[in-house]
Amino acid sequence: MSTLYITGAGVSAESGIPTFRGEDGFWTIGSQNYTPQQMATREMYKTNPSEFLTWYYKRFVTYRNCGPNDVHHWLANKDVVTQNIDGLDGKAGNTDYIPIHGRIDHVTLFHTQGQDIDCLAAPWDQVDESNLTESLLSIFKIPATGPEKYVSLKPFVLLFDEFYTDLYRVSAAQNKMKNAAKIVFMGTSFSVNITQMALDIARQNRIPIEVVDPSPSHVLHPDVTYHAMTALEYISKQD
Repeated sequence: MSTLYITGAGVSAESGIPTFRGEDGFWTIGSQNYTPQQMATREMYKTNPSEFLTWYYKRFVTYRNCGPNDVHHWLANKDVVTQNIDGLDGKAGNTDYIPIHGRIDHVTLFHTQGQDIDCLAAPWDQVDESNLTESLLSIFKIPATGPEKYVSLKPFVLLFDEFYTDLYRVSAAQNKMKNAAKIVFMGTSFSVNITQMALDIARQNRIPIEVVDPSPSHVLHPDVTYHAMTALEYISKQD
């Protein structure tokens, strides 16, 4: 049994990627017409793909070339379930981390949730930023009538109105949680379902947890240790 690390946006902050709820956070800045919570939905992808793809590209894809920081390198040989879609754990050399919310560098064919389907390399290098929206719609094979199943491409990202499936390796993540000797939460606000799932499993199986965050959220657990510090500060104390 080993320690499982569940990481959030705070881990990638040192790489220059905004957190989700900070001043320039992903969930504080939307499009001209919609809030982020409206934008990041399957419904928006289906009904207004031009707005969805343009927002997704500007808010996430522009960070696709960021590099891993010391925290990612420290985690490279450890069990990691990350909420981040930046792929930095893989860039740091972790070959079996679980990106539970997807990855910027992958897409899938548009499909019914729960179906078994392959991930494909994202075609971001083909995008013409001088004609961004039209270019994205063309590359993602989305006609004027909207996305077509098994024809159009969809970013490999779990949206607000979608649910965890094994495309996102949720069963593997649950198994890691159940078999962990300890679960360490790093840089997460506990506002997403995967952290609640992990907390429930930890309570049921009496697995001790640690919370690493400059302003750690209080959690209901009988065996919890709080570290009011950044992930970078935390790893410096572990060596």
